[in-house]
Amino acid sequence: MNSLTRYATIALILLSCLAASPEVRADEAIALSITPDRKDGLYSSGDTVTWTVDLADAKADRTKIGLLEYTVKKDGEGVVSSGQIDLSAGPATVAGSRAEPGALMLSVRKPGGNGLPIGVGGGMFDWQKVQLSQPAPADFDSFWSEKLKELAAVPVNPVLQKAEAANPPGTDYYKVTLDNIRGTHVQGQLARPTTGEKFPAVLILQYAGVYPLKKDEVTNRAAKGWLALNISAHDLPIDEPEDFYKQKKDGDLKNYVYMGSEDREQSYFLRMLLGCVRAAEYLASRPDWDGKTLIVTGTSQGGLQGFATAALFPKATGLMVNVPAGCDVYGPKANPARAFGWPYWLSNWGPRDRDPARVATTAGYFDAAYFAARVKCPSLVSVGLIDDTSRPFGVIAAFNAIQAPKELIIMTRSNHHGTGGAQGLYMVESANWLAALQQGKPLPISPEGFRVDPFK
Repeated sequence: MNSLTRYATIALILLSCLAASPEVRADEAIALSITPDRKDGLYSSGDTVTWTVDLADAKADRTKIGLLEYTVKKDGEGVVSSGQIDLSAGPATVAGSRAEPGALMLSVRKPGGNGLPIGVGGGMFDWQKVQLSQPAPADFDSFWSEKLKELAAVPVNPVLQKAEAANPPGTDYYKVTLDNIRGTHVQGQLARPTTGEKFPAVLILQYAGVYPLKKDEVTNRAAKGWLALNISAHDLPIDEPEDFYKQKKDGDLKNYVYMGSEDREQSYFLRMLLGCVRAAEYLASRPDWDGKTLIVTGTSQGGLQGFATAALFPKATGLMVNVPAGCDVYGPKANPARAFGWPYWLSNWGPRDRDPARVATTAGYFDAAYFAARVKCPSLVSVGLIDDTSRPFGVIAAFNAIQAPKELIIMTRSNHHGTGGAQGLYMVESANWLAALQQGKPLPISPEGFRVDPFK
């Protein structure tokens, strides 16, 4: 996620450099195993979660570990407890509790180090009762209604360039350009089966950063019978050399998440989100769409875009988002115990010359959770309980706001990137949803409305 993801990525990996007794040495790596007493990581308000902290490698030399420091926080910021643990004689336990709905996160660090965690554990309390921090702006709907009118006034003007290289057998691949608001464009790629007349459609939206698109995002789906469109979040060519994107990331698009953050009419996300709607409109206008199934899917930033697209484009028939970002951005403002999540609009990160009051006003018009409350199609949403990029309380608040058939995938051991296959359950369930939608079968939503991938 651009340079900001560095904090989330480093903070959540379970491998780091630890030390020989009695001090920590930076040249010995260990892995920690952190497991809650309830393997699903789910609790009721007032309950106590007890984490067991141990070495992941049973053959590791415990005598070389020394004391480790821990902190338990509510929603990533409000400190519940802190102290030290000693693994030299065996596993140690750390307990925490909270009296209201929300998340607890345990972070274990080496003393005297850089302050970043070497191990993380999570727990969620009364997740069904987690709510948005505050209502959407009063004119949220009227603002977006006007923006959709602005988009509608721009002809789509699709330009397709067929390419032959690296296609799976039986698929056709195209580069696509569509016109967007204010002289900008949507740039992406489309694939479809070579034979056949009508297909279900899927729109694939991208995680944060500045990079080329991967052909197999669409060709693999086309090989399974889908009309697949994948667009860049930026108005950039999709297949330039890596150096092209590095120059953009370090130059014109550096800190793009903050561009226009003081004015809803200038926000970088205005063009981005309307571009997603334009892409969905284009899919629905194609003669090879089956007219029945149009799925929107994305991860992280792509999840934010997905919520917006499904809310603003009523022909969307399904939404599948993995660890969606940008949910409940007012959380830290409403409750200081809540830490900032991506895109960190209300934090003091990024350019220092921003007006905090104006940024706070603008942010509400681009909050994924407010779009979630306006989604009317069946929705599959995943959340990682140790994700400090797409914070659990925000993602769950957005999920709870959806007024449509829905299912939550709770990944108890997943950070933002699903280290160690921790997002496997979402991958399985999203494939099940796509198969059901493609075949016109009932969605495999569990009776409880959620599924859990427990700690092992």
